[in-house]
Amino acid sequence: MKFKKIILIFLILPFFYCFSLLPRAKVLKVRYHNHPFFTRVVVDIEALREYYYGKLYNPDRIYIDFCQTELDPSLKNKVFEINNIYLKRIRIAQHSYNIVRAVLDLDFSKIKDFRIFHLMDPFRIVIDIYPKERESELKRRIISYKPPKPSRSGKYSLVRQLGLGVRTIVLDPGHGGEDPGAVSKDKLLIEKEIVLDIARRVKRILEENTDLEVILTRESDTFLPLEDRAVIANQKMADLFISIHANSSPNPNARGVETYYLNFTQDPHAVEVAARENATSTKNIGEMEKIIKKIIQNSKIEESRELALTIQKSIVKNLSSVYSNIKDLGVKGGPFWVLIGADMPAILIETSFLSNPYENERLRSERYRELIAKGICDGIINYINSLGKNVKSRGESRR
Repeated sequence: MKFKKIILIFLILPFFYCFSLLPRAKVLKVRYHNHPFFTRVVVDIEALREYYYGKLYNPDRIYIDFCQTELDPSLKNKVFEINNIYLKRIRIAQHSYNIVRAVLDLDFSKIKDFRIFHLMDPFRIVIDIYPKERESELKRRIISYKPPKPSRSGKYSLVRQLGLGVRTIVLDPGHGGEDPGAVSKDKLLIEKEIVLDIARRVKRILEENTDLEVILTRESDTFLPLEDRAVIANQKMADLFISIHANSSPNPNARGVETYYLNFTQDPHAVEVAARENATSTKNIGEMEKIIKKIIQNSKIEESRELALTIQKSIVKNLSSVYSNIKDLGVKGGPFWVLIGADMPAILIETSFLSNPYENERLRSERYRELIAKGICDGIINYINSLGKNVKSRGESRR
């Protein structure tokens, strides 16, 4: 492949250079996906900016410089280990005050071609890397891919028909700040603290053992409006949204684990849980018609239900391996505000009842919370596997 160094100057900004007086735009995110025939890398940038790229040798690499940009703090010193046949890793850093540089470390001897182009709304740079492989090798690799399984309804949702996978997961620890959620009688056990602890454990387990990206809607004891939580997941372009809660009931004998997805319901218990979880909503009655339409038009119901069933089963299995009398309350639909508006499969987990004396005591145990977290992780991995997308372990991604 001949050396190329192209400077793209947009027609609408003919005098826009790397050292212009425009404010720096943030480089927000780096995403990648290994397709059977090529690897695609996408760099999200806050606003339209000039960029240029080139090839370097010994070692082989492609660089892309984004002019008049600054690196988002979340990407500081970030390295994405890819380790497929031809692309080793993606590195991104603040190259100079005005320039963020992305570097793709690869092997030119195994590259047939590459393309770099931009897309608008939102502005992003796309890098496609095409490997130099024989047709027989490509066929062998495609055959090794597992086809997705139908959902428990026996149907193939659009997610499964399109062969989509999971890369980014947003975990939502319920409540927070001025909204404590459920509180035990002795006031020593508070829902907002329990669910944040469980969410952190899920994040740790997944990040230590897989190459999945895991984001929390809140990292500390802060208040987030219900309506904003799914918005965060949408902004992060998440593939799954999981809201984690602890249950409560006026009946102290009520106990068990249950998981919800967005839908209408006539189940009295589900109605009660939804009413409690939606208590901090700021919406008014005049908006009801619009809200109902959002629920009706939700195209992720089938996959949300499938995700809920898989995670519910895994939590109950993990808890039952150590604790006796774990009650499986199953999976139900419900009109939960925190799930409305999510652009991806979204579920709400009620891990156990603070109001039940036995489960209250268990929730105080780190072992119990760790088992819940591991159950959520196992469920996520099993769900991804059902899509025909094996989850790569952290160890595999670094070899």
